[in-house]
Amino acid sequence: MFVSEDMIGDMAARYGRPERARFRFDLPVDQFERIRASQKNGRNHDVTVYIRKGDCFVVIAKHMYPPDLYRAPSGGLRPGESFPAGISRELAEETGCVVELERFLLRTAVAFVAYGSDCGSEGVIDWRSFVFSAGYRSGDFRFTDHREIREVRLAALNEFEDFSRIMRATGIAGLHYRAALHDTVKKMLPSVDAW
Repeated sequence: MFVSEDMIGDMAARYGRPERARFRFDLPVDQFERIRASQKNGRNHDVTVYIRKGDCFVVIAKHMYPPDLYRAPSGGLRPGESFPAGISRELAEETGCVVELERFLLRTAVAFVAYGSDCGSEGVIDWRSFVFSAGYRSGDFRFTDHREIREVRLAALNEFEDFSRIMRATGIAGLHYRAALHDTVKKMLPSVDAW
């Protein structure tokens, strides 16, 4: 098991009880199989971190993304890895940054449902996202995961509306989910004036 209820409870005790949200995305079988193939060792989660640096946020772009599309960095915990260790590792790989976690913002339950086949219960992937806010502490944006990440940069909070619009314009359900996540989390982040 990658993420236990005890691990989630520990993070909630340290960083606040997260809000909860549920999502469902219907997708064609080829996209469903792409998500299924990405589930190394049966992983069904990601940890997403909104990293504040000054009045901006650290965002990433993957190689497959259209121009001008960025999002908050995310990754999965390895079996036996704690949230803090996994978050530190993933952020170093994807952004080259060291952060200080601030709040446990959101815990999601997502159903990715295949259509166009008779998959039955095999046609549903139950996914979870654990979303945190963090403050940038150090780092030079020299990420090491060049296989997955194309670019790291800073973005103003109002740019996330454009990122969500671009994601929704694609036919990719995983990006539609990321857009919904951006829209949900944006409402939870403090305004720049509060920093």
